[in-house]
Amino acid sequence: MGTSQPSLPKYLQDPQVSKECKDLMSTLPKDRGWLRNQEPLGNRTNYPISSSGDHPLLKNNSHELVLFVEQIYADNPNPDFSSTPPRLFATHVAYVSLPESVHISKCKIVYMCRNPKDLFVSAFHFTNKLRLEHMGANSIEEMFDFFCKGVFLYGPYWDQVLGYWNESLQRPKQVLFLKYEEMKEEPGTQVRKLAEFYGCPFTPEEEKEGIVDAILGLCSFQTLSNLEVNKKGSLTTGFSNHTYFRRGEIGDWKNHLTTEIVEQLDKITEEKFHGSGLKF
Repeated sequence: MGTSQPSLPKYLQDPQVSKECKDLMSTLPKDRGWLRNQEPLGNRTNYPISSSGDHPLLKNNSHELVLFVEQIYADNPNPDFSSTPPRLFATHVAYVSLPESVHISKCKIVYMCRNPKDLFVSAFHFTNKLRLEHMGANSIEEMFDFFCKGVFLYGPYWDQVLGYWNESLQRPKQVLFLKYEEMKEEPGTQVRKLAEFYGCPFTPEEEKEGIVDAILGLCSFQTLSNLEVNKKGSLTTGFSNHTYFRRGEIGDWKNHLTTEIVEQLDKITEEKFHGSGLKF
C-alpha cells in the first residue's frame, strides 16, 4: 500500500482558489506560528451620543460593528457592499497588499501604529489566549525570536508600519497615520484630527455641548472593557469578546521584557526606521 498524502488545508480546497494560487501557496515556507502549531459606526448624527444606553457600541462588541475586510472575504469571496453606505471597515493587511483599487481610489485610510515593545507584549498575550488548550502557551523568548525575524500575524511589523507611514507622507489627504501613544496622551486632539480628516469636523455647537468629551467617554478603554457584552459572549469567529481587552496601557512592556530583549528591539527599530523621519 502506498503512503497516503496529507490533505490540502481547507482554504486551498476552495474551488474559487485558482491553481496558480494553490501552487504558489504550497511553495511558501512553513513553520510554527503565533496561533497554530505546524500544519457602520462612523456617523455621529445617526448614532448620537445622547442616545445613552441605545448606542450600538454599548450593546455590541466593536469588532461586530466595524468588520475586518479579510474576515468578510474569508466568509464570502463575492460580498455585496452596495446596501451599506457609508462604509467603514478594519484591516490588518499591509498597505502593499491592499488591492490596487484601494491604492488609486479616493477612500480614506487611517492607520494606527503602536510602539513595537508594547505591541509585541500585547500580541504575545492576545495570541496565547487564542491558542487551544492542548497547544500550551507560547514562551515570550520564542515569540520574540519570531517577531524579530518578521514572522508575525500580518507580516513584518516594521515593513507594515513604514508602508503606511510613507504613504501618509505622499498622500496626506488620503492616509492618516496615528500613534497609539498620542491617542492615549491627547485623545481630544487626536479625535478632532480624525474628524477633520474625514471631512466632518466638530461644529462650534458640538464643541460647546461637549460632544468630544462624550465620544471619548463612550469609546474609552474603561467604558468598553466594563460592558457586559465585552465580558461575555463570542464573535462569529469564535473568539471570546473579553480577549480583546487586557490593559491598554503605555509602557506595559517594562513588566515583561528583559534588558536584552529591549536593547535588541530598539536596535532593530532604529535600523529599520533610519532616515524615515518616524520616531517613538
